[in-house]
Amino acid sequence: MSHQIILPRVMHIGKGASERVADTVKGLNCRNPLLVTDKVMVELGYSAAIVNILETAGITVDVFSDTVPEPTVASISRGVDAFNTQPYDCIIALGGGSPIDSAKAIAILGKHGGQMKDYKFPRVVDEAGIPIIAIPTTAGTGSEVTRFTIITDEDTTEKMLCVGLGFMPTAALVDYTLTQSLPARVTADTGIDALTHAIEAFVSRKANLYGDAQALSAMALIAPNLRTVFADPSNDAAKESMMLGATLAGIAFSNASVALVHGMSRPIGAAFHVPHGLSNAMLLPAVTAFSIPSAPVRYAQCARAMGIATQGDSDDMANQKLINELKMLNADLQVPTPADFGIDKKAFFALASTMAEQALASGSPGNNPRVPTIEEMVAIYVSLWE
Repeated sequence: MSHQIILPRVMHIGKGASERVADTVKGLNCRNPLLVTDKVMVELGYSAAIVNILETAGITVDVFSDTVPEPTVASISRGVDAFNTQPYDCIIALGGGSPIDSAKAIAILGKHGGQMKDYKFPRVVDEAGIPIIAIPTTAGTGSEVTRFTIITDEDTTEKMLCVGLGFMPTAALVDYTLTQSLPARVTADTGIDALTHAIEAFVSRKANLYGDAQALSAMALIAPNLRTVFADPSNDAAKESMMLGATLAGIAFSNASVALVHGMSRPIGAAFHVPHGLSNAMLLPAVTAFSIPSAPVRYAQCARAMGIATQGDSDDMANQKLINELKMLNADLQVPTPADFGIDKKAFFALASTMAEQALASGSPGNNPRVPTIEEMVAIYVSLWE
């Protein structure tokens, strides 16, 4: 059985990759880009640096910086309005997953019109949008190399999963030096997000040899370095490994899939405004423990790739080490429980069934090695308070 592999047309990876932005715009035969970013990138000067590179090369660029964390239908609508003010021929997406996801949605709606809900899964959006040059500033989402975007519908609180070739950036400039200003909390949350991408891609029912190779490499890069970059943001070697690991994890899950952690994580983020990587971290140990009985060999391989189990360990031993490591990782990275985050327990329990239904509707739980019932997902949600 063959598998379709989708990647950006152009990729530059390593120190200084973001400085290739003008060459990349010209290489795509574009002349009038819109830079989509957020206020933090403007405040840190990253946006101005990209604008300067472009203007030095004779390329005029406008900036839309009103994207928001966990993008919404309303924030995308503002971006589409900005896009429609000029005949822009490409979008440069600068930032973490939220600005890049926003740019993907703006590119499709700006070219094809309609509403965001028209493009949500199970529809597969293979129509080409406006070319996107993605410049990630976090080592986490992998959005620069994925065919997904996630947009929250404020009316229903649903995090809409949108899938298809149309959401794949045309180019990705992966420059680890852009992660050096990240707060420790963001470094931790995005790093666990990337680790979750790699694990879920590898154990997914849609796993394939190509994705497996990327996922195992990603785990080997991320697991030994995540605590280091959290504690020592000046460690360039660790940051470079994390950035490459996050990109490889993005390639892995984009060409396989994510599974139960992501399916259950999105509703928590939508309902209680928990950052995506953080809600993944809250769920990862419990979901892994739930899923191991249906894929013990695969999970044991994850433990070995992460360097926490040896080839001499039995699969059972490796899997116990994996669960222990995921719990210890959350402790070391100071991942809060839902209660510590400030979520009201009664409100969380009252929404548990609805969140489970939204998770199931996203399709991600169906990719899990152990496909859960609604009741089993509710039980996992409840277990986060124990």
